[in-house]
Amino acid sequence: MKLVSAIIKPFKLDEVREALLGLGVTGMTVTEVKGFGRQKGHTEIYRGAEYAIGFLPKIKIEVAVKADVTERAVEAIAKAARTGSIGDGKVFVFDIEHALRIRTGESNDDAI
Repeated sequence: MKLVSAIIKPFKLDEVREALLGLGVTGMTVTEVKGFGRQKGHTEIYRGAEYAIGFLPKIKIEVAVKADVTERAVEAIAKAARTGSIGDGKVFVFDIEHALRIRTGESNDDAI
């Protein structure tokens, strides 16, 4: 089992969600986050004064998948989230040691 965690632009959420649903991913966690990467934020003008915005709004998506689906999930996220411009995001993959569905007591692959 793997945990796929992706940081994407907020307006790409629906496309990524649809791509994952197309793979049979049945659940995901979505969190509104702020951060920056190489772009180091940006500047905006408010009432004629320019000021720096250090953290940009992003969306963090986390999905637990079976190991054999991992690469397809990563590819689907990358394809759906890509705009070709700076700040498209990142995808990280982590091992899941154990999973438990609280309601039924199912564990590991059955819990996903």
